[in-house]
Order: sequence, then C-alpha cells, then structure tokens
Amino acid sequence: MFRTLSKFEPQAYALLRIVSGFMFALHGVQKVFGQLTDRPVPEFGTQIWLGGVIELLGGVLVMLGLKTREAAFLSSGTMAVAYIQFHWKFASGAAFFPVVNQGEAAALYCFVFLLIAAKGSGMWALKRD
Repeated sequence: MFRTLSKFEPQAYALLRIVSGFMFALHGVQKVFGQLTDRPVPEFGTQIWLGGVIELLGGVLVMLGLKTREAAFLSSGTMAVAYIQFHWKFASGAAFFPVVNQGEAAALYCFVFLLIAAKGSGMWALKRD
C-alpha cells in the first residue's frame, strides 16, 4: 500500500503547498481586512498587522506557486516569531508546549513552510523553481 502511495508524492506535496498557502492567507484576511473573525483589525503598521500582511501575501504566493521559496521562508520565520513571542513567551515548564500555549498552528506553519522553502514549488505551480 505505501509503495502505491509513494507514486503520488508529487501530487500530495502540491496539495500540501496549495492548502497550507490558502489557509495561511485566510489568517491574513482576518488580520488585514477583519473578515472571517470577530476580532478587531489590528492598527495599521503594528507588528500584528504586518504579520497579517505577510500571512496574506505569503499564503497567496505559496498557494499559487510564485516566488514560493522566498514566500515560504519569510512565512516560516514569521511563524517562528509568532510562536516565541505570542505563544511561548519564554515561559518555563509546560507553557513551552504548543498544546498548552495554543501555538500549534504557529509551530506547524513554521515547519511546513520551512519544508516548502527547502523543496520549492513542485508541480501545479504557476512558476516552478
């Protein structure tokens, strides 16, 4: 069964890139435009607003497969900062763990985008790199 699944690795990777980029962009839509959320829009130019712009543009670029490596690398770093600064906050003990500090999405996005930055756009991209 797994040998059969391995034949679909390029398609599975492309779907990971497309879906991850789309979902990441939706977080940016929330922060930049205030849509799909009940939270207020962060003030223009703040760190959270800038993070939203990176989420929106980086997510769209990754999803479409344009400047994929660059967008994914910037998005990965943004999520590393988000995890450290807004979730972990250098707390000791159990607060380090994403399941406790509610940083699962930031941690996963960080490493998914790091993989995409290393691997590139793959198939079904507007511009393969």
